[in-house]
Amino acid sequence: MKKLFFFIPIILLIFATTLTKNSTKKLDKKIFQIKENISILEDRYELTLLDYSILTSPKKLMEYQQFYFEENFVQKKIENLSKIEFLNDKLKIEKIVKLDE
Repeated sequence: MKKLFFFIPIILLIFATTLTKNSTKKLDKKIFQIKENISILEDRYELTLLDYSILTSPKKLMEYQQFYFEENFVQKKIENLSKIEFLNDKLKIEKIVKLDE
């Protein structure tokens, strides 16, 4: 009878430990997945923020150019830009912005 009083609590403790370990493993997997998703979203956010900061103003782009590049870039007016296409071995050039004349 004494053995039974010692044996039942030990079995219950082993069972409780097993349940606790399984639940913590599941929680660890969920936490890992969430952290991975957060890191991916943070990378996307940083790239989007970089794109936004570069594309918001030509002056900002020129500042970055002076800071990061050795060569000089030339600022062009959008009216002077053209789009070039190759159609059936022919060259087609058309203005990007058409001015009202």
